[in-house]
Order: sequence, then C-alpha cells, then structure tokens
Amino acid sequence: MRTTPVSVLLRRCNDAVRQPTVKIASLSRRCYSANPKPELTSIRYKVHRGPYASISTADVRFFDGLLGSSRIITDPEECEMYNIDFPKTVRGNSQLILKPKSTEEVSAILKYCNEKRLAVCPQSGNTGLVGGSTPVFDEIVVSMKLMNKILETNHLAGVLTCEAGCVLQDLDDHLTTVGLMMPLDLGAKGSCLIGGCVSTNAGGLRLLRYGNLHGNVLGVEAVKANGDVVDAMNTLKKNNTGYHVKHLFIGSEGTLGIVTKVVIQCPPLPKAVNVAFLGLTNFNKVLETYHLAKKELGEILSSCEMMDRLSLDVSINHLGLKNPLTMHENGHDFYMVIETSGSHSAHDEEKLSLFVEKALNQGIIEDGTLANETTKVNHIWAMRERISEGVLRDGYVFKYDISLPLSSYYEIVEVLRERIRDPRVVRISGYGHIGDGNIHVQVSIPEYYEDIAAQLEPFIFEYISQHKGSISAEHGIGFKKPKYLHLSRNSSEIEMMHDLKKLMDPNGILNPYKVLQPVTTA
Repeated sequence: MRTTPVSVLLRRCNDAVRQPTVKIASLSRRCYSANPKPELTSIRYKVHRGPYASISTADVRFFDGLLGSSRIITDPEECEMYNIDFPKTVRGNSQLILKPKSTEEVSAILKYCNEKRLAVCPQSGNTGLVGGSTPVFDEIVVSMKLMNKILETNHLAGVLTCEAGCVLQDLDDHLTTVGLMMPLDLGAKGSCLIGGCVSTNAGGLRLLRYGNLHGNVLGVEAVKANGDVVDAMNTLKKNNTGYHVKHLFIGSEGTLGIVTKVVIQCPPLPKAVNVAFLGLTNFNKVLETYHLAKKELGEILSSCEMMDRLSLDVSINHLGLKNPLTMHENGHDFYMVIETSGSHSAHDEEKLSLFVEKALNQGIIEDGTLANETTKVNHIWAMRERISEGVLRDGYVFKYDISLPLSSYYEIVEVLRERIRDPRVVRISGYGHIGDGNIHVQVSIPEYYEDIAAQLEPFIFEYISQHKGSISAEHGIGFKKPKYLHLSRNSSEIEMMHDLKKLMDPNGILNPYKVLQPVTTA
C-alpha cells in the first residue's frame, strides 16, 4: 500500500498549514448569540404551540413504571442536550426524555401519548441540519439510542437486520468482519443512527455508486402514532406484492411513525480503494473532471466530491488538517476528491493514475495526489468530511442542503456572494456531492442576525425552484423548510401528504411542526 505519484506535478502530503485571513467586522444591529445555546425556536421563529396536552406528574409516573427511572430524564440540564441540534440553530423546551429498549416499549409510549394528546419528538443522533429531530416546544423526546442491537447478518445474501438505534459507523465496522459494507457513508457516521438515516432518506458520499435508501432498504418495522406496529420486515431483493409500505416511512422524518428496525442490502467490501485529491482553477474544470471521471473510471467510480477554497480552508484553519497539495503557494480555487472501489488493486490503481494523467495533460486539473494507504486515504477524506463540523467555529452558520442541475450547481454560491455584501459575513462557501447534484451551501456569521436571515430566505429557495432544483437534497424538510415545500412539490403531492398524515396520525402527535405546515381553514 502506498501513495502513487502520477507525474512530477503530483505532490505528497505536507506539513504546511494556512493561517486564517478572514477578519470579523464590528457587530451592530439585533443579534442572538449562537453559543453556548441558541434562542428558543418558538421565540426566534414565532411559532404557535399546537393543541397538545402538557406533561403532568401522572404522565411521568406512567413512564417511570414503563421504563424505570434510569431510562427517563426530567432534569433540565440533562434534557438540554436533547433540546439543541448539532449545529446549534434550534432549541426546544422538552422536559421529558424517554429511552426505550424495545419495539414494545415504543408502542406503549405512543399508545399512551396518543390517548393523552401528548406530542412526541422521535430522535436519533440529532445530527440533521433542518431541526427535524429537535423539539420545538415541550414535546416528549423519544430517544432511540438504546435500541442498538444487530439482529442478523446474512453474509451470503448481503442483508443486515438491526434495530434503529445502531450507529452507522458501528454497523460499517461490524460488516467489515464479514466482507460487507454499508451502502451509505456520512460525515456524521460516528454519531448518526440508522433509523434517523432511513427516516430522512440520507444520501452521503456513496450515493453515486450505491443509490439512496429507497433502493437499499429492503424492509422496516415502524410504530404508528396509536401504538400499532407495522411489520414490513422484508428480506428479499425482489418482492413485488402490493404496496411497498416501507416507502411511507423512508424519508417521512418521523411524522408517520417511528422506525424501530431496518433490513438493509449491503454491498461487498471492495478489495481495493484508491483516492485522488485534485486542485483546479474554476468550477467549469470541476465539471470537466467529473465528466472525464465517469468516462474513464466507469464501474469502479464510487465517489466524486467537490469543495471550493473557502470550504477547504475550514478544515485547514479551524481543524489543523494539512492540505495534501502545495504546488501553488496560494492553493487552488477548487478541489475534488475522487474515489474508486473495486476488486483488483493493480488494475484500479492504474486506471485512476491514467485518468489523472489524462486530466493533467488536457489542462483540466492543476495538481493532484493519489493514495491507497489507509491512513492517507482517511486524511484526504477528513478534509472533505469534517467541513460541516469545522465551519461551526465561525459562529452561527446557515446551512443549506440543496440539489441543482450541474449547469447551475455552483452559481448559487456566486449569486449569494454578490447579493450579501455585508461585513459581518465571515464566509459564503459551497461543497458537496457533484456526482448527484447535491451541494451544501454555508453562510457563516459570528452570531444570528435577523436581517441577514431575511436576505437569505426565501430568496435562496425561490432561486433553487426557478432553476429546477430541490430545496432539500438529503437532510429532509424538518422544522425549517415546511413553508417552502411547495417550491419542490406540487399542490397535488402536498395534498396527498396531508391525507397520509391525517390517516396515520389523526391527532398529529408525531413530530409536530415538521415537514408539513398546519392546514388552515377559513
């Protein structure tokens, strides 16, 4: 295993660390501190509480009898970690956290809450960007972290059955022992839970090769609002019998039921993984490189990621990671990570090397390095995967998970830079999965300002709609985007969504204020 130089232009990893150059201007106008905790969601976003009961002493006693005192949390300080999302942009006021260990316990919880009209917020790893797993008011949080058993691994069929609370990284590590892998890979894999991934139809770094979870999830078990358990635990690749009930729960963000178990198709672990880290001058070169990669790498291409300079600077300046490329003193305006996964090490390495040489000879890329040694591969991926973590050190970050046609993929970043010329803005940057049209746009400011938020929304969502994109590519609608859902779904689709919600959760107790706006009548 080694790092392979393609030509004299390809450089090894080095120790240079660029220092931050962004200056934060003096602050004025109304703002809210992003740290240590944000303002209450209900206040910041002016939300009205739904027609739900408040938690009583009798309710707490019931759950204590059901779960035991060690699996309910009522202490305000302990509750706080469940009330705030990962990027610290929303904050609820839940006073009760429940930690079931079985489907039967989830069923009993929901049956009781439905009868008492108590609102519930299902929560997995709480790593989302749209507030989908965080309470808005005092909803009871049902944490799935203790439902973390791997139930069956069929290595012959490549099928894994597990509970919804399993951590994605733990599942990947387990599958490695039997020569398999998870079909999805996320930057938050060390803390996100598979049930949350399924409930949001998470995409990630491997979608280009293996597709999304609607195709990889073979079956689910879920609990409806009234406590009824839906057993759709199919383990077959092909089962064309009637409605595919599993699809109701994949991507529904806990508004139709709580996913408790998952059956997922897992591909074979590749015998050879090679990564190229490339530097480019402009976004058109990124598109040319992607087109060439599809043509030259074909069946072994597994990931194709892009980052602009300001995104990569987050990993370098905030997290202290080393840029593997140093040919140009001031760096490159764009970077790409291209990964191949295959079964023949020499063949795959040669194929990737020839691709990079061709891109260099044609003047598409400026510089690059190849790696297949695990430590160096992981370092290269860390440059990309840790951007979402590192950018939070800027202060408050507006994070937009969107998809656009490749012809206008990066234009949104340039448009926002032109539109928001405010000295309080630390950075406007973009990175993402160029292979599936998903870009993550980040607008960083030291603290939350209402006037900057007003410049961003609804403008960014309307722009996306006008360019035939989606306002959510992989993180869902959650709390932050319901009023913009009509920009990506037509009225007949939204009407049917409301019908499904009314049918499956007539009292509206499951994850209220998320995905769909309340229906108003004249």
